[in-house]
Amino acid sequence: MADANPIQFARRMNQLPPYLFGMINKMKMEKRWQGDDVIDLGMGNPVDPAPEPVIDKLCEVAQDPKIHRYPAADGLRNLRREIAKVYAKDYNVTLDSDAEIICTIGSKEGLSHLSLALIGPGDTILVPAPAFPVHIYAAIIAGGSVIRVPLGEPEQFLQRIVNMCENVYPRPKLLILNYPHNPTAQLGDIGLYEEIVKLAKRFQFMVLHDFAYSKITFDGYVAPSFLQVKGALDVAVEFGSFSKSYNMAGWRLGYCVGNREIIGALAKIKGYYDYGIFSAVQIAGIVALRHCDEHIVAQTERYRQRRDVMCDGLQRLGWKVDPPKAGMFAWVRIPEPYAKMGSMEFAIQLMQRGNVAVAPGIGFGEEGEGYLRLALVENEHRIRQALRQMKRALAEIAANIA
Repeated sequence: MADANPIQFARRMNQLPPYLFGMINKMKMEKRWQGDDVIDLGMGNPVDPAPEPVIDKLCEVAQDPKIHRYPAADGLRNLRREIAKVYAKDYNVTLDSDAEIICTIGSKEGLSHLSLALIGPGDTILVPAPAFPVHIYAAIIAGGSVIRVPLGEPEQFLQRIVNMCENVYPRPKLLILNYPHNPTAQLGDIGLYEEIVKLAKRFQFMVLHDFAYSKITFDGYVAPSFLQVKGALDVAVEFGSFSKSYNMAGWRLGYCVGNREIIGALAKIKGYYDYGIFSAVQIAGIVALRHCDEHIVAQTERYRQRRDVMCDGLQRLGWKVDPPKAGMFAWVRIPEPYAKMGSMEFAIQLMQRGNVAVAPGIGFGEEGEGYLRLALVENEHRIRQALRQMKRALAEIAANIA
């Protein structure tokens, strides 16, 4: 009789489906290893460099052996103070840098660890859908039960939240928001946030706002902070990141700000899980906040130009596209006759026939089916090339499904 297999996973692993973006990335890398030049419009991974002063400061500080020690777990005091200054300057929000700000290893890590602090078995969490996967699965891994609330017009969205709070037992404990939204690029505004704060106090739930795309905005739109609303600090925290604004995605530097009790809970959890971010990276982050506002302006203009090239090109192909006013993605509906294939199969076909990687909408939940998310990270020349390759691939795909 064969021995029983000793490898046994936790039950939570059964709740995690295959990570579709991992599958797409694996296909992309296999094609690249075979010599194919795959243009990646799938992952929001900036290809532009971080600001030169930030890189220079990292190299300078990394030479100091004292910096090689364990860092402060909740972030360097001067970095937290600098984040507080930004919130005061940009949003007129006053934060206590010692109690209402904590630095994280990117916003994804912070969100995941905060879920462990706030969510347990039996807790219900509301997540707008479609959704960036970690917004759903961080809660599921923590043992919670996620209810997807379809995005729509603000009045509809708010009413759906009310319906859930009035009809679900136990009442939802947490609402996760994300504006500017990934993947749809939908925008939030102060009026929406005011109503959500009222509902949070009425129904006694907390709010977690992922504000990763705070500075990547176009056409005069300025993204408000959730914390600008009166009373928001009573119920909410907000995550920010250096990844997009400063092209520091691989540096893994982010922060969480807001309600001091929630910040304290995240600090307690992180104290058991990690030792914080390399101090040289944090000091470079201080330089970014102090001296690199012009970099954000220039980088945002690059994204706007790429957005226009992408959306104009898709419209010439006959696709209906609403150019986004924020973020680094275009969220586009797959036209007929291709839509009936499903977004995953369509993405695979674009990869195989056109050497263009895209993110299938189904990867953001069933509400995303029928859509693609196209990243604006490649330069304009590469985007134009991707559109030409897509045009050829679409003709082949159409011939095979006719």
